[in-house]
Amino acid sequence: MSATEHLEIELKFDVDAGRVVPDLSGLPGVATVADPYVESLQAIYYDTERLDLLSNKITLRRRRGGHDAGWHLKRPSVGAGRRELHLPDDGIVADIGDIAAAGVESSSPVPDELIVPVLALTRHHTLIPIASIDTRRTVTELLDAEGAVLAVMCADQVTAQSLLPHGAGHQWAEWEFELDGGGRGLLDAAESALIAAGAQTASSASKLARTVGDIPPRRRHGMGAEPTALELVLTQVAQHVDLLVANDPLVRADEPDAVHQMRVAARRIRSVLHGFPDVIWGPKTRHVADELKLLGQLLGAARDAEVQLARNEDSLAGEDPGAGLRTLLVDELARTRADAMAVIQTSMHSDRYFALLDGLDELLARPEPGERAENPAEDEIRRAVRKGRKAVARAQAHAAELPEGCDEWTEAMHTVRKKAKRLRYSAESAADLPNGVATKKHKTIAKAAKRIQSSLGDLHDAALARERLREALTHDGLHRHDAFVLGRIDAHEQRLSDAALAEYRAVAREL
Repeated sequence: MSATEHLEIELKFDVDAGRVVPDLSGLPGVATVADPYVESLQAIYYDTERLDLLSNKITLRRRRGGHDAGWHLKRPSVGAGRRELHLPDDGIVADIGDIAAAGVESSSPVPDELIVPVLALTRHHTLIPIASIDTRRTVTELLDAEGAVLAVMCADQVTAQSLLPHGAGHQWAEWEFELDGGGRGLLDAAESALIAAGAQTASSASKLARTVGDIPPRRRHGMGAEPTALELVLTQVAQHVDLLVANDPLVRADEPDAVHQMRVAARRIRSVLHGFPDVIWGPKTRHVADELKLLGQLLGAARDAEVQLARNEDSLAGEDPGAGLRTLLVDELARTRADAMAVIQTSMHSDRYFALLDGLDELLARPEPGERAENPAEDEIRRAVRKGRKAVARAQAHAAELPEGCDEWTEAMHTVRKKAKRLRYSAESAADLPNGVATKKHKTIAKAAKRIQSSLGDLHDAALARERLREALTHDGLHRHDAFVLGRIDAHEQRLSDAALAEYRAVAREL
């Protein structure tokens, strides 16, 4: 059976053993309170020795008993609640080859469906049992007038044992109130009623956290009232590392826009490092930057094919192309993207990729400070922006000396785009400073640099599209009608190219 995911929204409370659950029939929307029934639950929780999952507020367990026996992976949600991925326990476990590729010993019973979403955190570390938790649960369902379940009240008697070195056993009682079809009003009313009945807000976020005790802190970087340049750089790198890791499982699942977002995260980390070389740099930093460049190139191959594929599909929407032309402009690009995604998937299971993630963690934990690391962050942003503007101006001057449209001019315009992107990121750094230090000038520069980056990106995309159209025109076997289709599409791409170049020229003067 395949895994299913739902959003879990619940309240947890500490209670004295034997405390009776109050009457909840008066809660808003509740028409009937069903007779309680008892479940006996036995769960084994898995994590790495470093508790990489738990320190990121993630739990992975295999549970026997109850209505939802099987594997559960719980992860934080963007809004309220937690995302819970459930795989019924039907004896299916990950393929041994897949487990080995994922860095988990073949003795691990964890199914592949639950390994893959957390590989960016577990990497090459073995998943081991870290706790066993047995629960005697008394379940009471709250129903509406039609008999639909609004919420579930659980009174738990818990017996837990940490399986970590020097781990201890624990026993306690707790209540859980989980929404099903009910809304926020029901949740708020239940909280008031349960606290009035003697419950207290839970002292731990989960049964597992209470069982294993102290949890290693997740990487955190922040800035004080007067941050140093190094504090600024580390804060920004940490933000984008979090985005890269968050998009890892989405890329593995080939979710829409995931490749683009992960590529942006990798590029922004590199831009921060290259934008402040006197603040943070050294052999380890250089190596990480080089590996991020390679990751960006791998993601870029799929992203470029993705963009061109969507562009060609839009162009053909109002045409009547022959099968051969559609194959050239759509099917072949789809295969190109699929091949690029296969390379990405293989690379993201490699030791080299996991070493890059380890390197990013090491960079944040033990950075290589440069000579200007302790300077005020505000001063270094101004310096980076000045240097960035000069770099863009030099690149623009070089491009202006070249004949428009030649290969060297195209490469020079690509350089302008890269320099503008780095300038944009440097100027946007001011927004992270406390006390509203970001000036109107910084915002204006960032906006102009972004427009340059965007317009030259559009110019680049149009050039790639026209090149593919020219290649298609020389292909044997096309109908004569297809030549007219290609001509109309090429004329459209030419107009888009002209508009992008005009936009660039208009905004270039703003810097």
